[in-house]
Amino acid sequence: MPEQVLIRRLDTLPEFGEAVRLQQEIWGFRELELLPLRLFVVASKVGGQVLGAFVDERMVGFLLAIPGLKHAPGRPWTYLHSHMAGVLPEFRDRKIGRLLKLEQRRLAIEAGIRLVEWTFDPLEIRNAWFNIERLGAVVRRYVLNQYGVTTSALHAGLPTDRCVAEWYVDSPRVLAVLENGAPEPRNIEARISVPVAIDDIRRDDPKQAREIQERVSGQFVDATARGLAVVGFDKSPEFGTYLLGPWNSPSMP
Repeated sequence: MPEQVLIRRLDTLPEFGEAVRLQQEIWGFRELELLPLRLFVVASKVGGQVLGAFVDERMVGFLLAIPGLKHAPGRPWTYLHSHMAGVLPEFRDRKIGRLLKLEQRRLAIEAGIRLVEWTFDPLEIRNAWFNIERLGAVVRRYVLNQYGVTTSALHAGLPTDRCVAEWYVDSPRVLAVLENGAPEPRNIEARISVPVAIDDIRRDDPKQAREIQERVSGQFVDATARGLAVVGFDKSPEFGTYLLGPWNSPSMP
């Protein structure tokens, strides 16, 4: 019988504590770098989102988002910064991450929030494909070493260069991706490729991994400075490739 996955809000101290523990298990952070329990408490009380994914009453994943304010011309408006989401390694490839994001989207729309943002490592091509092709997010901004060098083995001692994903949750693009599984037609003007073997390279040859990261970062900085956005992602046996082209964000309040 297939396992049933339950996605729901977390609202008790023991549940928040379990989400803190999952951070260590998923990313291997040292205690200094963990998001503390009190942040989960605050996020749950100030308009953020704290969600858990459960299989047979065991929490196997979580998501934490906090409200943010965009200082746009005219008047400021609220969005969600989705700061952390993760699933235990043994429960990946079961669409649990997608279920967490879809519930995040549902709650955002219910609250009148149209934009959710988060950051992701451009070298994590599996995440890139998920964010862009499965959710319909776009990338217009790139940040060098956003969080500094962390203790997580997953980061392999590299600077934490990050793409900023923008998820316009009620946009035609997102609706097309979620309903049809394919994004809108694209006018592609640049491509940025990452080797599929990047995880092995990070582990076995840190110098080469850093060279690849510097190349990717330079290409992103150049492309975003020219006003291009990541609007698609292709996968081949050798590479994951970001597809960049012109893109106009939906009008916001």
